[in-house]
Amino acid sequence: MNRSRGLMEGAAAERRGAVRMAGGERPAAEATAEPAGGADVVLSPLAEFPPLSEEELTLLRGIGAHWDGAAAPSGLPVDPTLGRYRHPPAPGRFGRLAPVRMFHPQRPGELVAAPPAAEDASRLGRWLTPVRRTVLGPPLSSAAVVYERMRKLVALPVLSSDLLSSVAYGPEAMFAVLVLGGTAALGLSLPIAAALIVLMIAIGVSYRQTIAAYPHGAGSYLVASDNLGPRSGLAAAAGLMMDYILTVSVSVAAAVHALVSLLPGLAPLTVPIGVLVILVLLGGNLRGVRSSGRLFALPTYLFLLALVALLAVGLAQAGARGFTPLPPPPVPAAEGVGLLLVLRAFSSGAVSMTGVEAVSNAVPVFRRPEWRNARTTLTWMIAMLVVFFIGLVLLSHLNGIVPTADETMISQLARHVFPSGPWRGLILAATALILALAANTAFSDFPRLLFFVARDGYAPRRFLHMGDRLAFGNGLMAIAVPAAVIFVVFGGQTQKLVPLYAVGVFLAFTLSQTGMAVHWWRHRGRHWRKKLGINAFGAGLAGVVLLIAAVTKFGEGAWVVVLTVPLLMLLASRIRAHYDVVRQELALRPPAGDAGPITVGPAAAPAADDGGGEAEELPQQVRHLVVVPVARLNLASLRALAYAASLRQPIFAVHLSPEEAEAQRFRQQWQVWGDHVRLETIVSPYRAIVAPLAQYLAALHAARPDLALTVILPEVIVRRRWHQLLHSRTEHRLRQALRELPGVVVTTVPVHLSR
Repeated sequence: MNRSRGLMEGAAAERRGAVRMAGGERPAAEATAEPAGGADVVLSPLAEFPPLSEEELTLLRGIGAHWDGAAAPSGLPVDPTLGRYRHPPAPGRFGRLAPVRMFHPQRPGELVAAPPAAEDASRLGRWLTPVRRTVLGPPLSSAAVVYERMRKLVALPVLSSDLLSSVAYGPEAMFAVLVLGGTAALGLSLPIAAALIVLMIAIGVSYRQTIAAYPHGAGSYLVASDNLGPRSGLAAAAGLMMDYILTVSVSVAAAVHALVSLLPGLAPLTVPIGVLVILVLLGGNLRGVRSSGRLFALPTYLFLLALVALLAVGLAQAGARGFTPLPPPPVPAAEGVGLLLVLRAFSSGAVSMTGVEAVSNAVPVFRRPEWRNARTTLTWMIAMLVVFFIGLVLLSHLNGIVPTADETMISQLARHVFPSGPWRGLILAATALILALAANTAFSDFPRLLFFVARDGYAPRRFLHMGDRLAFGNGLMAIAVPAAVIFVVFGGQTQKLVPLYAVGVFLAFTLSQTGMAVHWWRHRGRHWRKKLGINAFGAGLAGVVLLIAAVTKFGEGAWVVVLTVPLLMLLASRIRAHYDVVRQELALRPPAGDAGPITVGPAAAPAADDGGGEAEELPQQVRHLVVVPVARLNLASLRALAYAASLRQPIFAVHLSPEEAEAQRFRQQWQVWGDHVRLETIVSPYRAIVAPLAQYLAALHAARPDLALTVILPEVIVRRRWHQLLHSRTEHRLRQALRELPGVVVTTVPVHLSR
């Protein structure tokens, strides 16, 4: 176990080193316009197939030396390159596709699958393929991952939609807390907003340094894991996962709320509309990075233009009256104005910062030079966030806007600034669109985060898999489903969801910036003290906000996140422990008797196995016993017996009978056939089939665990799916029953019905 864990940790460290800047002075990408490797190495289909280490290659070479002369003859009865066919063969009656059309030779010993080979050949698959291709587009080759990149003007709306759209509900969340202190408390909005601006700039500058230090992309998980240890990395990852899921729920809820403010008649359809929006976002992201970027770019720019128009005209109107604030409507105080109220308002307004780390996570999706384009995009994002946040807070203060349950503050501002004409409707429509598409940032970053976590063994390996559009479909489903469930459970109410929001993201901010401070302390490159100070300041501010949010919002729902984060960490640790066991059990081992020849025969010892698992690695170590269960003598049974006999290994048949008379009758039929194979009969007086047969085979295995027990089952393949209901499918139940037995191989010999 220790050896395999060391191998895994070493491989993980090597992978982290591939995305880590050695030295800490300046990005490795800065030295050349085309850095070796590049970000395309990080997010690649190759991650599912990691290379063998030098130690494993040495072991493999030693094992292969014992295979000399043990392999089958080199001559084959069919050309495996499919090159002997002058004309493609006609499809069989159970398959519509001619296999030769699916492949073409690339080089000796290698075939390349054509796009049709990836399609589902079943009847349902053939029906759904045109729909799938219409919605998602044609499949993309693995080589196209290099070209699935975005330029800055496309990456800006895709990655900033979450950050920029949060100004549509962040200031409102802050005002919603202040209004509890009455009209007088609303005046605190400006100093609280100023403190939030300092926080935004500090965190933004800190993440610029993260991109410089990790030019191939590294969010909070990689930075914390690399500098603070695996547990800190898991905590950051768990916090980010919760943040991304809640981003989808909150953004969609705010979008539907904006739409209802424009069209109040849609209020009863809040939940169905929100679920539909999540499904549309899921489908758009399944199309791939570039396609989703083009799809979601225009609404983001429309929102930016709408905000610029709203702020410009609103501030011009306020300037015409000397920037004199209009009195807000009188609001009775529900609680006293104190430090706790101010801290709650501050933490509520801090949700406007969600999405800051999206760029550092998504550096690989930028065109080269990736790190430089990512830093430029992040700078634009922070600048726009600061301008829009302070502009909306100031404009709300100048116009005396108070949050209400039935109308958003942006809607009220638009009504004050544009009392007539279509402008209010256009602003609210653009706001609803950007809020709906804000979830796209989470859809973009969540699968990448799962990719890195799964690459280190803390999440299922299926999250490493890229779909036929080079999108992480499993990761996209993993965020869409829980986000939709949360949206439905909370009824799409934004104010109920926002309290859950800040804890996870500021936990990730704190760990990431602390990790960066440790990074500069370790590497101590040029200007390392200044860089350490910036990241330490950002970590301190983020930690203060984390503490405030956890304490002030604990009773309002933040306890869910506080409880879920350690549970996710525990789950990730259990997953890693399982993969450690898998790695140990499947690790290559020196063959038994490696110092001399391997003993063959009854006294042959099993291969060295320090983990207690199955260890046969050489042909000389495998001793066979073939068992053929036979229910009746027909074509299916005789074909299975013929296949078993052709293996030239020890073989016998076994028959289960409900009573002795039937067993005697079957033995007579066996004698008529010629008794070519030894027959054993089992009487099952309680008419059970699978359990007695499984127990019998388990007993055989227990008696001689050194034997490779091969069970060959006849199976009838029907033409139509509904015909399966007319058969008992005993072979499938028996296969399930025998799966737990090590060293037992179950093989089916199919007989296809013609109609």
